[in-house]
Amino acid sequence: MAKTKEQAKPTTQRWDNTKGTYLAGQAAVDGNDAVAIDLEQYWGAGRLRLLVDVELREKFDRQRFRLQAAIDHAKEPEEVRTEARRMTVAWWALDKAAKAAGAEKLSPLVWETVLPDGTVAAFVRNPEDARAVTRDGRRVVVYTLEELAVLLGNYREVVDSKLTFPGATVTAIRKTIQDPLERIRDGYSLDETFDELPGWS
Repeated sequence: MAKTKEQAKPTTQRWDNTKGTYLAGQAAVDGNDAVAIDLEQYWGAGRLRLLVDVELREKFDRQRFRLQAAIDHAKEPEEVRTEARRMTVAWWALDKAAKAAGAEKLSPLVWETVLPDGTVAAFVRNPEDARAVTRDGRRVVVYTLEELAVLLGNYREVVDSKLTFPGATVTAIRKTIQDPLERIRDGYSLDETFDELPGWS
């Protein structure tokens, strides 16, 4: 039987179509992100998945894929919640396996973050502390505080904006969990859809 145009029309239902369902799913995603941030600070940026065996790494990456697919395509918030819970379990499984294997945690002398292209930037006080940096198959670039001062000196507008607006942050790289209410600040009902407000369609 041929499908009519009405039957063939794709559904627009998404887990985050209403403010209520968005909050329901985003709460689980934020909880998982908090675990990921804590473990990346403990083990190093992008390092933990490289400290475990290939089979566990593959399972972890498959779950990362499932969570992202749910965030991008799920119709119900429960799908997002389920995959976020499973992702949290996957993070803790990696942590447990790395500890059981005797892997070294990130040295407190080193602070790491991931650049937009996936390169890890490792910050240390001086060249001597750079010996504490662990690469473990990652692309790591090491910066001392002196080098960071030179870099910031060449981008005076960043320094000036922080002096002018104390507490201002650079938002190109997200390392904090955003408040989900920011997206629905001017809402009036949890059943209201996003496209009922200007700018959300």
